[in-house]
Order: sequence, then structure tokens, then C-alpha cells
Amino acid sequence: ALVAEGAAETCLVGGARRLEVARVRQPVRAERAELRQAQRLAEILRDIARELYASVAKLPIVSPHGHTDPAWFATNSAWQDATSLLLVPDHYLYRMLYSQGVPLESLGIPGADGRGNGTDPREAWRLFARHYHLFRATPSSLWLDQVFAEVFCLEHRLSAETADEYYDHIGACLQRPEFRPRALFERFNIEVLTTTESPLDQLPHHDALRRSGWKGRVLTAYRPDPVVDPEFPGFRDGIGELASLTGEDTETWDGYLAAHRRRRDFFRRMGATSTDHGHPSARTAHLAPREAEDLFRRVLDERVSPDDAELFRAQMLTEMARMSLDDGLVMQIHPGSFRNHNAAIHRRFGRDCGADIPTSTDYVRALKPLLDLFGNEAGLSIIVFTLDESAYSRELAPLAGHYPALRLGPAWWFHDSPNGLMRFRELTTETAGFYNTVGFNDDTRAFLSIPARHDVARRVDAAYLARMVGEHRLAEDDAHEIAADLAYHLPKRAYRL
Repeated sequence: ALVAEGAAETCLVGGARRLEVARVRQPVRAERAELRQAQRLAEILRDIARELYASVAKLPIVSPHGHTDPAWFATNSAWQDATSLLLVPDHYLYRMLYSQGVPLESLGIPGADGRGNGTDPREAWRLFARHYHLFRATPSSLWLDQVFAEVFCLEHRLSAETADEYYDHIGACLQRPEFRPRALFERFNIEVLTTTESPLDQLPHHDALRRSGWKGRVLTAYRPDPVVDPEFPGFRDGIGELASLTGEDTETWDGYLAAHRRRRDFFRRMGATSTDHGHPSARTAHLAPREAEDLFRRVLDERVSPDDAELFRAQMLTEMARMSLDDGLVMQIHPGSFRNHNAAIHRRFGRDCGADIPTSTDYVRALKPLLDLFGNEAGLSIIVFTLDESAYSRELAPLAGHYPALRLGPAWWFHDSPNGLMRFRELTTETAGFYNTVGFNDDTRAFLSIPARHDVARRVDAAYLARMVGEHRLAEDDAHEIAADLAYHLPKRAYRL
């Protein structure tokens, strides 16, 4: 282009050469015009996206599903240091570090018995800082960089050279009143946050919160996995503990179901609006009463077969849907993770240590027994998540786009990222629309990352909606309404908050 526009035009002579220059200049000018037009269109779309984002950026955060510790808010005690707050609870971080040969012991990850290993938290933080480059372009760095900059006002990048500066600065901040859990909850503009507890949990921290007079809303959710999954460690003992808590005979099928109803009622009275089910698959079942009784007797045997364990989980999803229709608790199904894939790590450190791997998941056939019974119940709300992105447009969007009881949860876990969130919208909107989805939830243990995660989701949705406006597939005023619904109104409505 430079030759055609400059030197060749002034230095070369002769009709043939001038003709050649003219032929070159014409497509170059056309290409430049097209480039200017594309740049102008991109600027317009960015302006629309910025306006959409600005309209929702300051909306309150609704965090209807997560795994933060309710004790933080009940006691409102200061966190100890950067390592125990930001590194040790976050398996997103240490799974990456472990993949590069960093031993979990050196990061201060406690053993399967819950005991620490004496690792100096400052040394663990230094090790993390030396390896922070591993997180480039990952959601973890996106969230953490925002936490460092906006929560702690740190101006330099985390690195081996700045590790101690970070550790000392964060540690000093954590001792100040404005960095206590309740103060940060209010600073983050969180309207409601939901934790997740086992049926065997007597919810002392939630009880303390209710009696504290603090206005922050921290709710619980009923997660029955320890007493509905025969392969869960301690399942048999948990059945006995369930009997002690409820006074029901959990050695019988009817008594076992009655015990769940009692615990669900307790959770509901303590503020719960939802249940959560983390099963290996989405399989459901509809057994005759006698078949269910026989199956229950078999799963009480510690030598239960894998097939019986899977069938029992399937039957219990159906039973939980039946109970949700009665008591109004929203049901969440989080299937598709091959949990604790690394057997050695599981033995040494226990569950949830970064070795969970997504698997392909069937929904069309798996959910059919449950949907045959309850799928047409408009009063029932079942939110389905997936780690199998191939199921979005093939199965989940068509299912959620038809059954009144079904809603589609947002991109989750491995796909809670800018690209993953955008793929979710692109693959589901044409079939399920926006209003058969439930907005965004962060599903995190990392409390300080909650604002960053919601901010990313709001930016991605703004970019997607701006593109729809630019392609004349959506009116701009509709896009503003949808942006607010996705960020705030839909999660409140879906979770009955």
C-alpha cells in the first residue's frame, strides 16, 4: 500500500506503470474504506456495550449459590493472612500450581484429616508469587488482579519481587475494621449471599447471624449429597446421624424420606430457598415403592455396588423434586464432574483439591423420568448446570426452552470465564431465550472474588447484547432491560429471593 500510494507514484514513469499504480490504488482505497467502516462499527458497538455495562455495573450483587464459610459473617473475625484467605481455600489456584510440580504441602493445604502441616504461610505465599505467571490469561488472574487493585489498592504486579510487599500489605489491611467480613460484604454491595450446608449441619452460624441484628442477608442451601450418595465417605454413619437429628427411623425407606422432609423444613425455616445436588450424572429414576425400598436396603450395605449407588442417586433426585414441589425450595442439579480423579491426592488431602475433571453428560434421557413426573409443573423450579458445553445447544437449551419446571444455570466452574460465559449466551439464547436462564451466580469459596466475577459476567453480557443491537436483532431499549434482568432481577426471581 505504501508503494502504491507513495514512492511508486512519484518515481515511476510511463503509461504502463501509471496504469499498474492505478490498479493497485483502487483496491487499496476500497480496503481502507472497509477498514474505516469496520473500525467505526467496532467503536459504535463498544459505545453501546459501555452504556449497557454502565447501566448495571452498580446494581447490587445477588449471589444465590456458593460455598463461602458462614462462620466468617457470624463471628466477623479478622482473617489471618493472605495465604489463608486467598490461596488455601481456592482449588482453582492450587490445581494449576500442582500441575507444574508444586507440592500441595508447600502451599499449606491441610491433609485429609483437616490438620495443617506446619507450612509457614509467608513461604507459601512467596512460592505462589514466584509461580503467578502460570495464571496469565486465566480467569484466576482476572479475578485476583481485580481483588489486589480494587480491594487492597496494590499498584504493582504480584511477582517474586513483590511477594513480601503483598503479604505484609494485605495482612495489615485485614486487621482493620473495614476489612472484616461484614464490612466487605457491605462494601461489595451484596444484597444476598447463599452458602451451602449438609443436612447434618445444625446451622449454628446461620442461627448466630439471625440473632446478631446485622442486616446482611446470608442464607443457607440444602446440600444432601453426604446422605444421598452411597459412595460419599461416611454415608452409613450419616444415615444414623440423620436419625438422631430428626427422630425418624432412617433404617426404613419411609423414615429416611421423612427425615429429609424434616431437615428441609428446618433449613427452610432458617432462610433456605434452594437445594443443591452435586451428582456424577444427571440420571433420574422413577421406581415403584417396593423397588425403592429394596434398593434402599441394598445401599445401606457398605458393599453397595456402583450400579446400585448410581440408581439410588437417580431415585433421590426424583424424590427431591417431589419434595421441592411440596415445600417450594428451588432445586439445583450440578452434574458431570468426575470428582477426586487423582486417587493419591484424594487419599492425602481429601475432597475438593483441584482434581475434579468434567465429563460428558446426557440430559435428554437422564432427566426424562423426573420430567415425566414434574416437568410440566409451573410451580416447580429446577435449575440445571453442566460441565459439558456440547450439551448446551443440543440438549439443555431445548429442554429449558420447553419444560415449565426447568431453567438453565449459567456457565459454571471450568467455564466461568469470559470466553465460557460468551459461549453460553451464543449457544443457548436462540433456543431458550434469556428468560429460561437464571442470570449469573458465582458458585465460589473465594469471597473476595465475588465482585470481580459478577463484574466479568456483566461485561460479557453487555458485549453480547451490544452485538445483538448492532446486528439489528435486538432493540437498544430491550438490551438495557435484559442487561438489568440478567445481572439482578433473574437470579432474584429464579431463587425466590
